[in-house]
Amino acid sequence: MSFIDQVIVKVSAGDGGNGHVSFHHEKYVDKGGPDGGDGGKGGDVVVIASRNQDTLATYRYHKEIVAKNGNAGEKNRRHGKNADDVVINVPVGTAIYNGNELVVDLVKDGQKHTIGRGGKGGFGNAHFVSSKRQTPRFAEKGLPGESFTLRFELKMIADVGLIGLPNAGKSTLLAKISNAKPTIADYPFTTLIPNLGVVDFLSTSFLVADIPGLIEGASKGKGLGYNFLKHIERTSVLLHLIDINNPDIYKSYQTIRQELLNYDLKLEKKPEIIVLTKVEGLDKKFIFETIKTLKERLLKRKKIIAISAVSGLGVEDLLKKASLLIEKQDNVEADIISSIPIITLAPDKKNWSVSKTDDGFKVVGQEIEEFVFKTDFTNEESVGRLRNIFQRKGIFRELIKIGLKPGDKILINQSYFLY
Repeated sequence: MSFIDQVIVKVSAGDGGNGHVSFHHEKYVDKGGPDGGDGGKGGDVVVIASRNQDTLATYRYHKEIVAKNGNAGEKNRRHGKNADDVVINVPVGTAIYNGNELVVDLVKDGQKHTIGRGGKGGFGNAHFVSSKRQTPRFAEKGLPGESFTLRFELKMIADVGLIGLPNAGKSTLLAKISNAKPTIADYPFTTLIPNLGVVDFLSTSFLVADIPGLIEGASKGKGLGYNFLKHIERTSVLLHLIDINNPDIYKSYQTIRQELLNYDLKLEKKPEIIVLTKVEGLDKKFIFETIKTLKERLLKRKKIIAISAVSGLGVEDLLKKASLLIEKQDNVEADIISSIPIITLAPDKKNWSVSKTDDGFKVVGQEIEEFVFKTDFTNEESVGRLRNIFQRKGIFRELIKIGLKPGDKILINQSYFLY
């Protein structure tokens, strides 16, 4: 299965079933009462994060996810069947967006979220029996299910991210320290997808991601790097690999740093170890002088380690320093999470508003809009119930204050009716 880390998916939850209008019929029983049942609920669309998934390729061609509608109510007060939910699995690390708005960020295995809610079923006429209304001849329509076009974006979650120019030795290091088996060759862009490996070191274990090679201009779409910059966001620690044989190590370092900052300024604060690679066979004095020169040119204090992934020189020291940084970051993130206050909002008692328009009046509010959608405007009793709701909630009173008169049009949820 190919690696896909971004897809556009249309999600449609199921509509609620309509309520039923019927009256009880039984031999020797005259004028049986209303017995229309309620409609069933439409199916939800639910996503679950699974560590068994590592790509969004499933949804590359399956771009529409549709839940079934609830069944209509039936006579004898039989409730329409609720539709089953549609449950889909996505990799841990998948963020789901509606436009630019984050819907959910699935960062833990088993984390579940409803991304499309099924519509409620409408009440049957048996629901509306009262001392004043003993033979209601109307029922509610079911509400529509939510429908969205969403962007699924996979951002790999790893403790350590390996970054650097192409051919810096990232794949070689990953193969040396972990169970990963990346493709390794002596030419740029050998790695075309992010590779993950588990590192077991001393009494700890951590996840390392080899991010495909970045180049100058990657944040503007050049090379392969732009497609994978998002995966760096999730890592706790960066290992910035640079070939020690590079003629200008400082420039190579600055090139990658600038691309990270162009993509997201928050990456500036991410802990980083500079790793000079491919030191096998080189004179110790040359390595020492190279590290000294680089430290002098860097304005900020940076950890710099020279290694040979082929011979293993310096690798254990690198893993020790990386694991200490990971532990430190885990403690910082835990402190931040525990210090976030919980804010409870007071309920909004008046959850609607009215306004005057060029050709009438307008009412806005989720609850009242749902009542309007459930109303069968071809049935006078159903419209009468809606008027009673407007009266009871004080909506007519507010409309009259701003000039509503008999015969004026009231617009709500794209439906007009006359006062």
